[in-house]
Amino acid sequence: MPRPAPSRPAPSRPVPPRSAPLGPAPLGPAPFSAAVKFVALPTAEVEALRAGEPDAYGRAAERSTSDGAGNPCRHCLRMIPEGAPMLILAHRPFPRLDPYAETGPIFLCADPCERAPEDEAPAYLRFDALVKAYLPNDRIHYCTGRIVPPEAVAETAARLLEDPANAYVHVRSGRNNCYQFRVERG
Repeated sequence: MPRPAPSRPAPSRPVPPRSAPLGPAPLGPAPFSAAVKFVALPTAEVEALRAGEPDAYGRAAERSTSDGAGNPCRHCLRMIPEGAPMLILAHRPFPRLDPYAETGPIFLCADPCERAPEDEAPAYLRFDALVKAYLPNDRIHYCTGRIVPPEAVAETAARLLEDPANAYVHVRSGRNNCYQFRVERG
């Protein structure tokens, strides 16, 4: 006599509901009108780092020269031109240490630059980006992370911010997980 197939055990904890499905943005105008802000690092923080204040690891920023390919400044949200002086440092874009407070390398123009306007999506993104939402307690909102092409970053962030549970969104490199900028409701 054949044996009955084993039954699957019930999950040990409930699975949180998924937010609305997300995918790459269609080309052309967005089918919704969500206002978002693209938030660069604050000028006062950048000026302090340029003046030698310690980074997230308690060290002074390293001074280097941009090769012009892949060194985006997190203050002006533009590529640092080839041959221009730049800073490399550890950055933790969270207000306090906790298990979710990711820290990683970023670049800054070593010379003063104008902070990026919040109403324009940074044009320097050329590769896929990791876009994920955070809760008001600065913890990752699970099931929100998406790897999207550069042209879908703004729409994906706006859609994540349609969920009132999400406080803000981080955009990170889809290849190296480096922090790029923050997106907030407009």
